[in-house]
Amino acid sequence: MTTTFEDRPVMELDPAPFGFRRSTWVPVPPARLYEIVSDVSRIGLWSPTASEVSYDDGAGPRPGAWFSGHNKRGERAWVSRSQVLTARPGAEFAFVVGGLDEGIVRWRWTFHADGAGSVVTQEWQLLRMDPLLGATHGEVVGLRDEMVASVETTLIALAKWLHSSNNGQ
Repeated sequence: MTTTFEDRPVMELDPAPFGFRRSTWVPVPPARLYEIVSDVSRIGLWSPTASEVSYDDGAGPRPGAWFSGHNKRGERAWVSRSQVLTARPGAEFAFVVGGLDEGIVRWRWTFHADGAGSVVTQEWQLLRMDPLLGATHGEVVGLRDEMVASVETTLIALAKWLHSSNNGQ
């Protein structure tokens, strides 16, 4: 039986190509946007997959801090643990799902001034392959494509939220 590229086992794959970034403009300066995004308890307001996100007791947006969140994709639901990688007010907020030492995915938000607002960019990057991601190349591509749709939905929802009721003020 011939194995196609789509059928290659996940553990034989290089994670580097499984990443992407999406950006949008919002009517909020970078410093305020950082405050909003780094308050992880708000992610459920915009994300179609994450909810009930909170820092561990006493933690906040600083490198090394941990937080947990509930996730749902289709019929599958789980709780994830993430650790803050970068917390640069007004510039960048990044975290690694699974922690800095053993993490699988890095999420990164960057903020750049643009006129009366900011360009916000959200990035998703696989750091290592794991059977949790799927069994084959095709399944990991499917996961990445689902995450692209999730990020696009999140950025649109964030922009709408910021435009409405002065949420960014």
